[in-house]
Amino acid sequence: MPPYESHSTYAAAEAAAEAFYSEQEYMGKAANDDSNRRLCCRSAVTVAAVAAAAAPVVTFWNGAIVVGAGPSGMATAACLQLKGVPCLILEKSDGIASLWKHNTYDRLHLHIPKEFCELPHLPFPADFPTYPNRRQFIQYLDNYAAHFKLDFRFNQQVTSAAFDPAAACWKITTRSCNTSSAAGAGLAAAAAAGAVVSEFRARWLVVASGENAEAVCPVIPGAGDFKGRVLHSSRYKSGADYQGLRVLVVGAGNSGMEIALDLTNFNVTPSLVVRGPVHILPREVFGKSTFAVAMKLLKTFPLWFTDSFLVWYAWALMGDTNSYGLHRPAEGPMTIKTKLGKTPVLDVGTFAKIKNGDIKVVPAIDHLTSNGAQFADGQVQQFDAIILATGYRSNVPQWLNDNCNFFSEEGFPRNPSPKAWKGETGLYIAGLGRKGILGAAFDAKNIADDISQLFFAAELESHARVQPAPQQQQQQLLRKPQMLQVPSFQPNAPTTRPPQLHTPMN
Repeated sequence: MPPYESHSTYAAAEAAAEAFYSEQEYMGKAANDDSNRRLCCRSAVTVAAVAAAAAPVVTFWNGAIVVGAGPSGMATAACLQLKGVPCLILEKSDGIASLWKHNTYDRLHLHIPKEFCELPHLPFPADFPTYPNRRQFIQYLDNYAAHFKLDFRFNQQVTSAAFDPAAACWKITTRSCNTSSAAGAGLAAAAAAGAVVSEFRARWLVVASGENAEAVCPVIPGAGDFKGRVLHSSRYKSGADYQGLRVLVVGAGNSGMEIALDLTNFNVTPSLVVRGPVHILPREVFGKSTFAVAMKLLKTFPLWFTDSFLVWYAWALMGDTNSYGLHRPAEGPMTIKTKLGKTPVLDVGTFAKIKNGDIKVVPAIDHLTSNGAQFADGQVQQFDAIILATGYRSNVPQWLNDNCNFFSEEGFPRNPSPKAWKGETGLYIAGLGRKGILGAAFDAKNIADDISQLFFAAELESHARVQPAPQQQQQQLLRKPQMLQVPSFQPNAPTTRPPQLHTPMN
C-alpha cells in the first residue's frame, strides 16, 4: 500500500497526539475543551501525512523512461514501442504538447512545410495545408498519441535524475501536484501542498524536455518603474486584447515578427525592438519552401554557396533591409544555424508592414520609464504594454545529475556531433540538437534502434540465466542417476553425516 494510503500511520499519529495531549493536560498547559484536543490530533495526523507523502513511491520500469510529452518525447516513445521496448513518458503538465496548447498565439502556423514536421511512422493528413496552423498541428499530435497508444504519467514534474552505478539504473524523482503552491518547494513543503513524491527506476533515460522548456525574461533596467503590462510572448494570444493600446514588442525572431504582424491586423501600430543583426528571408524561393531549397542545396553545394544564394535571393526580392533597421549578420543564415542553432526569420508578411510604416523598428532599450521606454539612440516613447518575445531555454541542468559533463550550462549537448543523441550509462537525448522537429525525428529513430538492441540482448541474457541452454538440458536428461553410497555401520566408529544431494543451479 502506498505511504499516502497507509491507515496505520494515521492511527499511530492519533495515538501519539492523544498521549501528548494527556501529558500537557496533566502539566496544566493545555486547554480543557474537546475542540483543542481534536485540533491537536488533527495537527499530528497532518504531520504524519506530510512525512508519509514525502517518502517516494518507487516504480521499477523494465524499459525506457522518457522525460517530456512534446513532439520529441512522443516520437521517441512511438519508435521504441514499435521496436518492442516498453516506454513510459513523464510529463509535468496535465497533457501532451503543453507548449503548443497553452503557450502559443492563435495565428501561429508552421514556418516550414508539413513534410519536414512529421513525426516518425505517421504522416500528416493529406488534406492539411502545406503550412498547418496551430490547431491542426495540435490535432495531429493528439492523433499521434492515440494512434500509438503511448503510456503517459501526467502532472509528474521531474525534480532530479541520477544514474546509480550500484543498481545499474537511472533513478528519476518526480513531484506530482496540481496546486501551484507546491511548485519549487522542497519535498516536505510539496507534500504539505498535496504533492506526491515518486521515484521511477529504469535502465534507460531519454531526455526530451525540449529546447523551449522555460521562457526567458531578461531583466530590463527600470522595469519596476513601468506602470503598464509586461508579459512574455508565451502568454500572448491575439492582438484583439491590445486594440487601442501602444505596444512594444521586444525581440526580432520569428515569434516577435509574427506577433507584431498580428497586432497590425487589429489596428495596433506596434514598435519592434531589434537589438542586433538578423537574417530575414522570404518564406518561399521560386514558389518552393526556403527551408526545402536550402536542404537540397546543402546536399550538393558547400555551406558558403547556400548562404550566398539565400542572401542574394532575399536582396533581390526584398531589397536592402538595412535602411529599415534590419542589419544582416556577417555570417550567412545557414552558417549561423549550424553553429548556434539560431533560425533565420522566415517572413510571412511582417517586412511589408515595416516598409509601409505599420510596424516601427526601434533599437535596444536603454531603460524603462513609468509610462514607456528610452532607447539606445536617446529617443523616448510611451507604451501601455510590453511583450517580451525573448525566447526560451532548456531546463535540463535544473534536474539532471550530469556526472559525465555531457550537457552545457545552457542545457544542450556540448558536442554537436551527429551522435549528440547518445550519452553514457544509458542516457539518450531527443530534440535538443537545435535542428527542429525534423532533427528530433532522426533522434527518435536512432535512439529506438540503439536501445532495442540493448534491451533484447539483456532479455536474452536474463532468460539464459533462468533457463538452461538446450544442450545443457539434454545432458541433464541423459545423465544416469547416481546411487547414494551409504557407509556401513561400524561399532565405535566416528559418526559420519550421510552425503547430501545438491541440485545444480543453472
